[in-house]
Amino acid sequence: MSLSERLALYAGLTRLNRPIGILLLLWPTLWGLWIAGSGHPPWHIAAIFILGTILMRSAGCAINDYADRDFDRHVKRTRERPVTSGKVAPREALWLASGLALAAFLLIQPLNGLTLLLSVPAALLAASYPFTKRFFAIPQAYLGIAFGFGIPMAFAAQLEAVPPIAWLLLLANVFWCIAYDTEYAMVDRDDDIRIGLRSSALLFGKHDLQAVMACYALALALLAAAGGMIGLGVAYYAGLLAAAGIAGYHYTLIRGRQREACFKAFLHNNWFGASVFAGIALNYLPS
Repeated sequence: MSLSERLALYAGLTRLNRPIGILLLLWPTLWGLWIAGSGHPPWHIAAIFILGTILMRSAGCAINDYADRDFDRHVKRTRERPVTSGKVAPREALWLASGLALAAFLLIQPLNGLTLLLSVPAALLAASYPFTKRFFAIPQAYLGIAFGFGIPMAFAAQLEAVPPIAWLLLLANVFWCIAYDTEYAMVDRDDDIRIGLRSSALLFGKHDLQAVMACYALALALLAAAGGMIGLGVAYYAGLLAAAGIAGYHYTLIRGRQREACFKAFLHNNWFGASVFAGIALNYLPS
């Protein structure tokens, strides 16, 4: 196998060819960076977090495919993934994940001790999430913590403390993650039942649509409360209003429970996160 072919397999393994996961991890991290930095986070810290997000998301995907290698072959959407198809050896995926995680850890070495300390649970959350699908009824909540842990780290990196608003933003991210990853789980509902994996789509059952919209509403309510806690202005709430409109659009996509439409709603969550960030960024622009 040529080097270019091997690199293409690694790109598929780490989902670099499908950046939606990176974006869904990046937006809450940027929320934390901008609020902690009052709209002006140091650019070297922002660069470290952005690159670290890409590295850790890529590592997490490699671990996920290692953990799910015996399940993915039974699902049409995932059966051609590099590990389960035999194109990349399981130990090779582990080595790649370890190398990416090590690179991310080395990247944050210039930051303060609290940030380094918080990187330990962040790494453990990312590494353990794939295995929660075997026993936890709502692994999407666990994923929301893992995807949102850049928020307290962003506050720690700039303030050397993690104030209550950071945990409020993290909780908002958990509910947002349950919403969008339930949309994703609705795509694989039949396959998950057949192979014995757990998901929020199975837990919510016939109430899945109501649960998704309730989670969007809770996420927005918590984000609104966070804005009120620190006195964010009209621009911020305009961003939340835009995000609410996007959530409403997602309902029109998922109400028929069609696989393609549910997956489209999942992908479109990039704009939900972007709308919240736009509101934050605009709030801090000079008036």
